Amino acid sequence: MKIAVYCPNKPLGHPDPSGDQTIAHNLVEALQRLGHACREMSTFRARWFWTHPDGVRRALEGVLEALKGSVAWRPDLWLTYHTYYKAPDVIGPWVSGFLKIPYALFQPMYGTRRRKDPKTRPGFFLNRWALRRSALAVTNNRNDRAALERIIATERLTYLAPGIFPEMFSRHEEAGRAVRDRLGLTADDRVLLTAARFRSGVKWESLRFLFRALSLLDFEKLSVHLVVAGDGPMETEVRRRALATLGSRVVFAGRVARRDLYAYYSAADLFVFPGIGESLGMVFLEAQSCGLPVVALCEGGVDQVVADGMSGVLVRGRDPVRYAEAVADLLADSLRRQRMGREAARFVDRERNFHRQARYLAALLDSLVSGRNRPDRQ
Repeated sequence: MKIAVYCPNKPLGHPDPSGDQTIAHNLVEALQRLGHACREMSTFRARWFWTHPDGVRRALEGVLEALKGSVAWRPDLWLTYHTYYKAPDVIGPWVSGFLKIPYALFQPMYGTRRRKDPKTRPGFFLNRWALRRSALAVTNNRNDRAALERIIATERLTYLAPGIFPEMFSRHEEAGRAVRDRLGLTADDRVLLTAARFRSGVKWESLRFLFRALSLLDFEKLSVHLVVAGDGPMETEVRRRALATLGSRVVFAGRVARRDLYAYYSAADLFVFPGIGESLGMVFLEAQSCGLPVVALCEGGVDQVVADGMSGVLVRGRDPVRYAEAVADLLADSLRRQRMGREAARFVDRERNFHRQARYLAALLDSLVSGRNRPDRQ
């Protein structure tokens, strides 16, 4: 198949990494590995476009850009990744309708309360229009399904569990030792790792909670260091808060390319990130794939990417004391930590392996193009 791809929230080439962008890249790469041709038809970023003076003009330019490219390339299907009220798809419904090809969505979202706020109302109606136009909507978050069922018929809606490519994140002891050497850490040090974009909102809330919780531990007595991977617009504040709270036991690694993250996961004993407000959290899957147990909060969609009690510990409630206790307990029990690490890698390989999800997704898309019945799930 020739698949036209569009990402209204964040184009594939956007310089700021995020979990959503990771999912989009995985989606395209998986379909290409299965022999399908994918092409991004527009880089117009629809996020809050109606609030900008030239937003409507840029949206129209995006439609024309995609229409011109699609007429020349002649795709068999249009696939939009992640339309929602902040970044509705205003391109796919038009172009797919003009070309008379199926229009499919991956990870759409819907919430009726957004029509009540004048700021979000335009995005709500545009997103609703896109959802109603879709021939297929695939969600990778169980928490979104009930809302989507209010507007999309169940026969046009399906759930695929979130996943990654496990081979990209395998534990590599030599690479982990090299990271420790580079950061000035010894083989005897216990290493906690966290990774996040330093930006306001839920990322900052999670980091602030983490620093507060870990301050309850005796880092000196436990011989623990916290390695922080990431960067972003709040870097100065993140560094200030971490150093003020945890002192010299914090090591900042800077931005780490996703292809190199496996080495940092391999250097650590635990992955610690609360995940406040996370719809899913791809870093949790990456860490577990490298045999790294996770300590996070049980909220949002985190329980869909961490097997509580098997591959990690999910703490109920935003209680820094309980979070610190969970970290301390795992640090003190190396056998339990190692067992959880093995289970974590198996969990990702068996249940959150995107190769498997992608094969079923490709079959769904092929059934749209061919007119065949929806395939049975493997």
